[in-house]
Amino acid sequence: MTPNPDSPRGPRPGRSGDPGSRGFDWRDWFDPRRVGWLNLMLVFVPIGIALRVAGVGETWQFVAAGLAIIPLAGLMGESTEHLAHKLGPGIGGLMNATFGNAAELIIALFALFRGYDEVVKASITGSIIGNLLLVMGASLLAGGLKWPRLQFNRTAAGVGSTMMVLAAFGMLIPAIFYSLPEVLRVAREEGQDRRLFLEHELSVGVCIILMLTYVLYLVFSLKTHQNLFNPDAEEGSPDESLHGHGPGWSMSRAVGTLLVATSFVAIMSEILIGAVEHTSQAFGLSEVFVGVIIVAIVGNAAEHSTAILVALKNKMDLSVGIAIGSALQIALFVAPVLVFASYLREEPMDLLFTTLEVVAVLLAVFIARMVAEDGESNWLEGAMLLMIYAILAVAFFVLPGGEGGHPPGPGSAGEIGAVEAAPGDPGP
Repeated sequence: MTPNPDSPRGPRPGRSGDPGSRGFDWRDWFDPRRVGWLNLMLVFVPIGIALRVAGVGETWQFVAAGLAIIPLAGLMGESTEHLAHKLGPGIGGLMNATFGNAAELIIALFALFRGYDEVVKASITGSIIGNLLLVMGASLLAGGLKWPRLQFNRTAAGVGSTMMVLAAFGMLIPAIFYSLPEVLRVAREEGQDRRLFLEHELSVGVCIILMLTYVLYLVFSLKTHQNLFNPDAEEGSPDESLHGHGPGWSMSRAVGTLLVATSFVAIMSEILIGAVEHTSQAFGLSEVFVGVIIVAIVGNAAEHSTAILVALKNKMDLSVGIAIGSALQIALFVAPVLVFASYLREEPMDLLFTTLEVVAVLLAVFIARMVAEDGESNWLEGAMLLMIYAILAVAFFVLPGGEGGHPPGPGSAGEIGAVEAAPGDPGP
């Protein structure tokens, strides 16, 4: 029996009929490409379309579409990786950075143009805290149960977590600005429309700065300091898959799979968002909870499994990079793109998040920074990150919809009345 190089405890006996040559245990269920459960979930694509065409069961449409997006997002990610492998590290890295969260962006765009701004903003929050707490926590827990000590590049992780602080400020400043006495006075003297105009100006300015920061991050990670983010090159032939699961795809297969998967993600996203209101009412859920927890998990599920998979192989630089890098892309790229895209409709969206959303992101960034600063971790830290995520999920679940919603739109009499009646607000 030959030793298993992937195991810190020596060889594991193989079992007849198990896939691979090194045996099969419970950890291998985290690898969707090995057991095939991810591709089996593609059956929900025709189920979701059939339910939509029949016009029945909006709740079931929501469930089927959500489950269908998970394998489709996985196919988008895998095809992007194969394209990146073919095109080289420079263009390939840019493609991964651009399409890494394509599924979440597509879902958010459909929600945006249906007027579900609350779901869009909540999905941004959910993706950030999901990557920093859920993905990183699950990766550290799974990897730590197999390996006693998990190490990663503290410089690369530190740069990413520090940039997340800047992204968190991009969410915090609009919330503070909206409640400043000077801004409240403008609402009283010149009307709520003027106040919202100022908020939109601030949001656009912040978005431009965030996107500029993202460009600088790409230059840093893909050009000037790429050795920090790719310390361990994959061994094998040029045609080997990035995940070591056989030969890579041809260019035509990768492009075709990406186009087909993207098209079906768009169809499933339209079905998912179309059933959000009915489903949230049927289960008594607020739209904030649906966006923060459900939509965010659906859009990131395939990426979650990849981060856990590479953590089980003790490739923590890649695992931590997936978690922090995906959160950065959401905060610095996806959120500004959604704000700019909202100007194609009558009323643009701003970056004004609820208090709980801002606090959740700040806590997630702070805790992720603490975990990344020493360059090593263990399963207990992963479990603690999951517990923090669970606490935040409970808070969003019990948050009343009316109280947890984002501020009303322009011309809202209730909002203007609240401004006028605000205690302690200085007069003109």
